Amino acid sequence: MDRGWTARCRQGVRGLLPFIALCFAINLTDGAAARAAAPQRDTPGQACSPTAGLHFVCGAEHPEDLAHIPETPWLIASGFSDGAGLKLVDTRTDSLTRWYTATHEQIQPDSAAFPNCPNAPDPAVFNAHGISLHPAGEGRHTLYVVNHGGRESIEVFSINARESLPSLTWKGCVLLPPGMVANSVAAFRDGTILATVLTRPGTTITDFVNGKKTGLVLSWRPGTKQFEPIRGTELPGNNGLETSADDKAFYVVAFGWHAVVAFSRAHPDRPAWQAVAPGFMPDNIHWSAGRLLAAGMQLDEPACGGTRKIVNGTADDMHCHRGYTVAQLDPATRTFRILAYSEPNADFNGVSAAVIIHDELWLGSYQADRIAHRPLPGSASATR
Repeated sequence: MDRGWTARCRQGVRGLLPFIALCFAINLTDGAAARAAAPQRDTPGQACSPTAGLHFVCGAEHPEDLAHIPETPWLIASGFSDGAGLKLVDTRTDSLTRWYTATHEQIQPDSAAFPNCPNAPDPAVFNAHGISLHPAGEGRHTLYVVNHGGRESIEVFSINARESLPSLTWKGCVLLPPGMVANSVAAFRDGTILATVLTRPGTTITDFVNGKKTGLVLSWRPGTKQFEPIRGTELPGNNGLETSADDKAFYVVAFGWHAVVAFSRAHPDRPAWQAVAPGFMPDNIHWSAGRLLAAGMQLDEPACGGTRKIVNGTADDMHCHRGYTVAQLDPATRTFRILAYSEPNADFNGVSAAVIIHDELWLGSYQADRIAHRPLPGSASATR
């Protein structure tokens, strides 16, 4: 997604007004002692009362991306600010726990697989952006996390979901090339990691809002030293990322085009096809409950004066509350089907991700202090 990153906030990059609010929030995050404290469980209070058909789980700290641990009630949420890290959400009780705290049991580096990773991330600054969850067999999963806290990297965790409370273990990381800031992450079954870069050095958000190609996809294969760019994947604002069900392709959100672009793994030097989203700006894209879901804010929002504007050469920060859409993309027909839509909600803006758990639709946000959920339209719970 096209929001500021900690590194850029610290560098004081000029002309990036969309980052100002996030930078301010980052400066107000709790200190190291609070971040590294024992896991705390947050429960919804009065501020988390349902509004406009949404129920909330508060205390999530910019839950930009979500991942459901299959066949469990557990949801993983990223935290897109320094120290926000990862949260484990119990969808049965609308409660969450700060998951990664760097206890001795959670740090088990695999130096053979990740020889160039210097150390485990510091929970005091762990800034988790995009996430991607992949099955590893027998109730285990591999979690890939874009990290901006202390370093630009993809952090790799192992999850054991065979117990009643899933456990998380850090295994290693792959550092981003100098000057590159990742946005989203995905992986193939052979362990190859992909990461999107929204804006390469020398490009800006304004550039991709104007349709210029600013980003690209990076690839890292097990046994290699570093990420390498995939030439031909340059798009206007490379954002959300997912691999195909057959492992033969990958899908990239081009934020400036409001579209999903598909690339063949065998011939990634040129797009295979693209599908323009119906009236919204896809942010993250993930498989969930067998569906390829894209979620994001409305493109033309009357409450915000229409589409995103360029004012004095700078793209607006989209903190004006926009409605959102969640849609299912069919790669075979290259068409979208809208699953859910909502007008602006004063308590929940910046929708950036969606997953389905049973008959509930769970929503992440890069701006909010909470996760939202609502009955999936058309489900039994939606008609009660």
